[in-house]
Amino acid sequence: MVSGSGDCAQTGGRAGLIGTRPVHTARLYPRFTIYVSMKPSPPGRIVFAAIFVIFVYGMIAAMLGVLLPVFHLTVRQKSTIALAQAVGLIIASLCAGPLIDRHGTKTGLLAGLALISATLYTLPSAAGYAGITVCFLALGFGGGLIVTAANALAAEINQQRRGSTLNLLNLFFGLGLMAAPFAAANFLDGNAVKLCYLEAVLATIAFLVHTVTSVPPRSQHRAFQVAEAGQILRRPELWLFSLFLFLYVACEVGISNWLATFLISRGIPKTVALNILSLGFALGLLTGRVTVAAILLKVRGITVTLVCSVLMAITTFLMLQTSDPKLAAIAVFCAGFAMAPVFPTTLAMIGDTFPVRTATAMGIAITSGWAGLAVSSPIIGAIAGAGSENLGTALLLFPIASALMILVNLAVRATLKTG
Repeated sequence: MVSGSGDCAQTGGRAGLIGTRPVHTARLYPRFTIYVSMKPSPPGRIVFAAIFVIFVYGMIAAMLGVLLPVFHLTVRQKSTIALAQAVGLIIASLCAGPLIDRHGTKTGLLAGLALISATLYTLPSAAGYAGITVCFLALGFGGGLIVTAANALAAEINQQRRGSTLNLLNLFFGLGLMAAPFAAANFLDGNAVKLCYLEAVLATIAFLVHTVTSVPPRSQHRAFQVAEAGQILRRPELWLFSLFLFLYVACEVGISNWLATFLISRGIPKTVALNILSLGFALGLLTGRVTVAAILLKVRGITVTLVCSVLMAITTFLMLQTSDPKLAAIAVFCAGFAMAPVFPTTLAMIGDTFPVRTATAMGIAITSGWAGLAVSSPIIGAIAGAGSENLGTALLLFPIASALMILVNLAVRATLKTG
């Protein structure tokens, strides 16, 4: 429709009705502003789109763990590839919060999916160590955009039950994390090329789904302002949440990346190792998120994450102490179950603490999480050395980080009480 110099023009070209957006601003046409109707898609379609993209991202997140045993590289070289992925995640997360607060979640999702699709089609033909490293840098960047945008979108669906909503959404991340190694071990004969093309097709479909899905404007949506970001950065709660995710992501993504390689180094066959990663760790994440989604309706998130941190320290230590496939599968499942609610529940607490500029606050905390992965990867590589003999010692980093999470959680609890 075309409006004259009424209320819309006086408010800088922003429509007073939800679902409209200016095509030409009032600066170009002082008396007239043109709007195109953008009716949001039904809530069911929006929920499906969010679930599907987080499922696809779960499969992509599992790729490095599935492919590392296939690469004929040293542990240090593999740790550099993991570092490259983490750097891409960090850079994207730094950009994602302001991008989403300014342009909306759909922009972040489409940009991330486009980059991931192109990279996955390219990865099978990547030339050697350097080419693989560049591809995982790009996958990390695209993944960082997706995970921040998808969680910001989910946080807006039901703000009264944000913790349960985010846990249910990330349940499908666990499903994707389970699907990739399971498919590789049982249907693709461990063929890395087939896995790349399978995930490329799924990422392309997710891109098309989000292209035809109209997302409603975010609540409290205004143009991103640097001054407001400064106000967020001065709050100690954000830095404690960020440190908590720094330690947590080093554990969760680190286990996803290194578990299969570690189990194979203990003499467990590759197919069995991939199934333990899938039906052990990833299924534990999946089951845990189903269970805790209901618990969060009655128990505070800060309490849930404290209990989970204690269980993480115990289970990640136990999983490194056995070479028996059955015992390893049980320990890994329990570790996944303990970790399940930590990431989405922490994001929900951030959303509750920062009702304005939620995506920016989440982006900062998520960036800190990827920084934990970036720091832990070269440490693991340095301790393990060229071979896999010392990998078990290097992975003791996970129970140590889990123990530190307990202390940070107690500090967060104290800050929230006094805030």
